[in-house]
Amino acid sequence: MNGIHRGIEIVLPLVISVLEVMGILIVTWSGFHGFWQYIQNTFMKKHLDLQVNLAKGLATGLEFKMAAEILKTVLIQKMEELYVLGAVILLRALLSVLIHFELKNPGATGSERKEE
Repeated sequence: MNGIHRGIEIVLPLVISVLEVMGILIVTWSGFHGFWQYIQNTFMKKHLDLQVNLAKGLATGLEFKMAAEILKTVLIQKMEELYVLGAVILLRALLSVLIHFELKNPGATGSERKEE
């Protein structure tokens, strides 16, 4: 059993790092893509739904980050670490819920576009 624990302690940080980088890349790409859509809507008079596209990208990126946080619970050795990790997971879950709410009700937070 000690060999399994040692293997987990070696492999898990790498898996966590990869998941976090994936989440960062998705959020970054979504931000740049959302900005490009904003430019197109503003200057090229297109009508792209950038709020929904950006929210979907942010939600997907947050899901990867949440997966990494959940895996971190395996490596916790002190209660203080558990409290901090719990707070981070709670905040990310709250953000995820808010983004999903925005996706289901795009006009609920004032992002509704007025027709000309």
